[in-house]
Amino acid sequence: MRRAVVGALAAVVVAGAGLVPLLVADDPLPVLRNDAGWRATSVLASSSLGDRLVEPLAEALWLVDGTVPAAGARRQVAAQALQDLHALTRPNGAVAAGPDAPWAYAWPRDSAFVAVAYAETGHVADAERVLGFLARVQRPEGGFEARYRLDGTGPPDDRPRQSDGAGWVLWSLEQVRTASPGRVLPVGLRGLRDRAFRFVLAQTATGTRLPEVSPDYWEVPERRVTLGTAAPLAAGLEAAAGTLAAEGDAGREQLARRAARGLRSLIRAEFGPGYERHGRSGGLDAGVTMLMPPFAAAGDVGDVAAERAWEHYPVLALRAAGGLAPGVDWKGDGVSWTPETAMVAYTAAASGHALVAERWLTWLDAHCTSWGSLPEKVLPDGSPAGPAPLAWTAALVVLTEAELATQRSGVAGASVPGVA
Repeated sequence: MRRAVVGALAAVVVAGAGLVPLLVADDPLPVLRNDAGWRATSVLASSSLGDRLVEPLAEALWLVDGTVPAAGARRQVAAQALQDLHALTRPNGAVAAGPDAPWAYAWPRDSAFVAVAYAETGHVADAERVLGFLARVQRPEGGFEARYRLDGTGPPDDRPRQSDGAGWVLWSLEQVRTASPGRVLPVGLRGLRDRAFRFVLAQTATGTRLPEVSPDYWEVPERRVTLGTAAPLAAGLEAAAGTLAAEGDAGREQLARRAARGLRSLIRAEFGPGYERHGRSGGLDAGVTMLMPPFAAAGDVGDVAAERAWEHYPVLALRAAGGLAPGVDWKGDGVSWTPETAMVAYTAAASGHALVAERWLTWLDAHCTSWGSLPEKVLPDGSPAGPAPLAWTAALVVLTEAELATQRSGVAGASVPGVA
């Protein structure tokens, strides 16, 4: 019976996706590849060939059910990134940031990006599953802990809460909604949106003050509010306005837009024109990417200074292996970090700077692990380090490829600035 199921799955995969089983030397596991060369399976440790085929074929079918947005040689990396995200996502919607401790926890920030990557590649049910987990662990006032156990029982430690999570969740909800034209936010996720919206309004006094001091993606204690906390909340307010508009809630839509305008104005006043981490100090860091599309509408970037700071960050934060440090004032160990590098790629693609995005994607693709996953870090000698795969990086690479694919199709070409 098992072999019959496997045979049926194989027939569907081969017929539906042009995948051909190839035998790897000294390994009885058929490896499914398509004519572009990307690997569509992962090796299992089961002793039975039938058992070993079921999960890889299921993974291949999952990929076929959506899209792999990359073209040419980068398709293999994008496909592996999607598979890695799927493997890191638990049935309850919890997304592990990485495969091992201390990364085997769900960060709201990472999960928000993974949900958008799922939606953009046609896996909307998976996206909503991830957001559903966030709805279940969300604090009553609408904020989030820094990270959660994968079973949803709460935070694993007493590290401070991170306010940017609510902004990223609001942004994610709107991106997931718009990934399917005509779709409205499911009723089950509106509570997640409403609580996060109230939290951001409270944190910013409806756009009349900067949020409270909070750690951000640097995962270090802070004494002053960072751009990496303030910018995601502005993005979240603007995203909430779009979601509310789609529901015909004109009153709260206008409230969100007014709060977003006020917070954007405060960010310009407190962080511009240099847009350093703490306003006038701390150096440029990847927080400046959060002022760019798709986290701000093309007309909402604010001023030329913000985009100039975005252009300067990768020049000043460049490391020996060719990637980026989290910030110019990050410790001088020469290590490149892939999430921050991928954030530059993603915002470049969304801002119409396709060649810049291609340049950073090429670097990321060249520094994968030997099995094709994207690591957290790259050492000065170019070797991958840290956990691999890393969910945030994998999601960002998929999203960057999806944005470039959309532009190649001509759908968004008229609405973005000129290519760099």
